[in-house]
Amino acid sequence: MARLRALQLLIAASGFAGLGYEIVWTRQLALALGTEMMAVLGAIAGFFAGLALGAFVLDGRIRRAAHPHRIYAVLEAVIGLWGICAVWLLPASARTLAPLLGTAPSPVLLWSASFLLPTLVLLPATVAMGGTLTALERMMSAAHGRGPVSAGVYGANTAGAVAGTLLSTFVLIPSFGFSTTLLCLAAVNAACALAALRLGSPVQIDARPRGVHPRAAADLRLTGSLFATGLLGISFEVLVVRLAAQMMQDTVYSFACLLAAYLLGTAAGGLLWQRVGPRIALGRAGLIGSTALICLITALVTPFIGELADRAASLGVVGELGMALALFLLPSMAMGALFGRLIQDVRDIHGSVGWAIGINSLGAAIAPLVAAQLLIPALGSWKALVLVAMGYLVLLRPHRAVLRFAALPALLGLALLWRPAPLLVKVPPGGKLLAVREGPMATASVVDDASGARYLEVNGHFRMGGTSSVRSDFRQAMLPLLLHPAPRNALFLGVGTGATVLGGAQMPDLDVRAVELSAEVVALLPWFDHPASKQDRPPIAIADARRFIAADEERYDVVVADLFHPALDGSGALYTAEHFAAVRRRLATEGLFCQWLPLYQLDAPSLRAIIRSFLTVFPDGSAWLNHYSVRTPMLALIGSRAPRPMDPELLAGRFSDGKLRPIIQSLGFDQPIDLLGQYVAGPKSLASLAGPGPRNTDDFPFVTFDARSNVEALSAPPWQLLTTVIGEARTDAAELLDSSRRRTWNDRLEAYWQARNRFIQAGAALTGEPRGPALIAAAAPGLLAAIRSSAEFAPAYAPLMSMARSLLASDRPAAERLLLAIDEAAPSRHDARELLSREFAR
Repeated sequence: MARLRALQLLIAASGFAGLGYEIVWTRQLALALGTEMMAVLGAIAGFFAGLALGAFVLDGRIRRAAHPHRIYAVLEAVIGLWGICAVWLLPASARTLAPLLGTAPSPVLLWSASFLLPTLVLLPATVAMGGTLTALERMMSAAHGRGPVSAGVYGANTAGAVAGTLLSTFVLIPSFGFSTTLLCLAAVNAACALAALRLGSPVQIDARPRGVHPRAAADLRLTGSLFATGLLGISFEVLVVRLAAQMMQDTVYSFACLLAAYLLGTAAGGLLWQRVGPRIALGRAGLIGSTALICLITALVTPFIGELADRAASLGVVGELGMALALFLLPSMAMGALFGRLIQDVRDIHGSVGWAIGINSLGAAIAPLVAAQLLIPALGSWKALVLVAMGYLVLLRPHRAVLRFAALPALLGLALLWRPAPLLVKVPPGGKLLAVREGPMATASVVDDASGARYLEVNGHFRMGGTSSVRSDFRQAMLPLLLHPAPRNALFLGVGTGATVLGGAQMPDLDVRAVELSAEVVALLPWFDHPASKQDRPPIAIADARRFIAADEERYDVVVADLFHPALDGSGALYTAEHFAAVRRRLATEGLFCQWLPLYQLDAPSLRAIIRSFLTVFPDGSAWLNHYSVRTPMLALIGSRAPRPMDPELLAGRFSDGKLRPIIQSLGFDQPIDLLGQYVAGPKSLASLAGPGPRNTDDFPFVTFDARSNVEALSAPPWQLLTTVIGEARTDAAELLDSSRRRTWNDRLEAYWQARNRFIQAGAALTGEPRGPALIAAAAPGLLAAIRSSAEFAPAYAPLMSMARSLLASDRPAAERLLLAIDEAAPSRHDARELLSREFAR
């Protein structure tokens, strides 16, 4: 009994290491290949193809071996050694592949490369993995001595995989990074190899010729069933994960919870079938019909589970794991029981499970491609899920006796296909849904709210901008373009609603290009055409930004990276030191890079890690604000290949340019101080703000695994991190200005920055949503304090004058008092005095 328990732990440990490797390697391959769906699908297919090859190639040798434990120990050693090699091999392959693919590879080329890279680079490890389960099953059979054990081995191995998924994602990678996690997993392989040598014993050799069986037709049906269950099971997983992205937070932890729930159900189903399967008369047909029915019921209730998303989000990871279990536990249990029955049938015929694993893995290898590139575009995710669930019915023999298993799921499936697909996009009260585009990567939608503001959403909850933020988007483009002395071309990474790109296109004589990951987002851009823009939309390449930058051969005067949601799975890779270094290589001699950061979506540790990473690549980097709104504060990190101090007099010359001035004036850049006033910190101050701590790198993706804290930051006051930044950062003119200009500009800028900080603090201090006189009473003292510091601070002066004018119609004494206070606070400006003279002349 003790030996059996030890073997069960060994089986679980093998599964633990296998899924740990899959988690790490998939993440590293995404850095190499990009996060386009074709690249992701290729990586998954390549992994399963290696497993299938190993299962086929090694099956006969293991089946005929008298000492399978020795073969198993060698396989574990190979996996561990190759896991260590992957520490260097995968990053090196990434550096080699991207330039070979180019910036716009065809889907066929991208998928082929994405399939071949993991297949070839990881082949020794994946082939060895493909043989481990066969060896473990033979070792367990010898120790058990009676009854079927194949389903139990599969279940125990999968249970270990659940632990590997969760521990790798929640503990190992966030604590140690990818390389050290791979070393830890290699240590598990070494322990498994040593344990196998200790626990193993000789077994009876199975001399049956492979594939020869009197029931040839039954063998053929079994082969088809194994292939189909791999295809249908992984297709079901891909489609549920795709739908779950619209319901869950879509972080790295969301995916881990979904994968763990799927594996947990599969393990439970396999173990359950081992215990009770031989004692019940359900049969293979009953298992197939039950699996189809349970999968269809899951499709039916998925929209109702989505309605619980907000409640689940409030519970954090626990809530997400609960949603994942609600989506996956029952259908994957049915799949696990069915596969357990099938591999036991295979063992009865062939004497080994390797053949079953190989056939099943082949189906799994093509499943992601079928689901994402055929089913979703043709039917949409939800109806594709229904069709996949009904696909299990094809496995039933066309016989009257099986109709009782097929009738109910067939009727339910046809009813679901007949009804319209449910929409998981949430429309605000009083709003309306204008357009939806669903693709293999994302569901993008255009929504109007009750006020008439239009915005773009991705996967139902990531808002990517809208009509209410056009001015801010234009400023995002214009600020870095104004900081460059004479930009001729610019590249924008990330498009959103397209306003930032259109804002850059307003710059005279500027060639603009853009890159956007999601084709669905690009398809909806016409809904956000800006009537004030006289330019056509610049060309947009649909590609992963990291891969595009690595493959591009152009040199750019300005590269602008848009706001990337740091919690969104995949976005953290756009904030790494390696990506920043790749962007630097794309800059022209005096090129400038601007990385915008959404302070209202970040926590302080992620911000500090990003700043530390940025400064390693741009040691003379600086930080700038986009605007002074406390609702959606943004910080720009600016770096240059040839940094030099600002000369306000040269800047004044650009501000007087007849073509440029009307454009920038409408954005609030009336004079150079309006631009220089956005400056927050230079390199010394930024380094002090960042402090000591980890950087965000490809090997240690701090921001990606800080997702839970960044999600929590969404419910904090949006100005919280902004006030931290302006409170800790020392804004020093000596780090900004040319030494010859400091005497003239130092006092003016110091006063302006002080006014800016008081303005922001006043905005953060406002409570509730005051309107009319209540807003004036609450906001006016802070605005007056700001213009007392600097009369040039137009963001405070202009609202005060607007308040005074609005009071003239309702409360003239209050208007007079406010105008007198404005004139006293900023006597150098004459607007208030002139309005007083005109409206209150005696």
